[in-house]
Amino acid sequence: HVQLVESGGGSVQAGGSLRLSCAASGYSCVAWFRQAPGKEREGVARIATGSGNTYYADSVKGRSTISQDNAKNTVYLQMNSLKPEDTAMYYCAAKTKVDGAWYRVEKYNYWGQGTQVTVS
Repeated sequence: HVQLVESGGGSVQAGGSLRLSCAASGYSCVAWFRQAPGKEREGVARIATGSGNTYYADSVKGRSTISQDNAKNTVYLQMNSLKPEDTAMYYCAAKTKVDGAWYRVEKYNYWGQGTQVTVS
């Protein structure tokens, strides 16, 4: 499998938007996680690459959209109406099967290096 590579993080003001990208191919399930200083890593959103089925954490539901561009082998996380509590390192994660508990860190075998999102 190709290494996951994230991009698109940055610093924005509250209410702003960011789009994160994850170059990923050959996986059945791709998810975004985030980890703020002193907190556990938490699932943000997940997409099953075959069906396009998506799940979201309650904290971002309605403000974020996970999508994929199969031609570019890229998964995106569009985040709108950003809040200071969205500040975290965001990680792309992937696995080769679609199973339950998409938000569990231990379900994923492949991880990117992370991209920082700071909302002030």
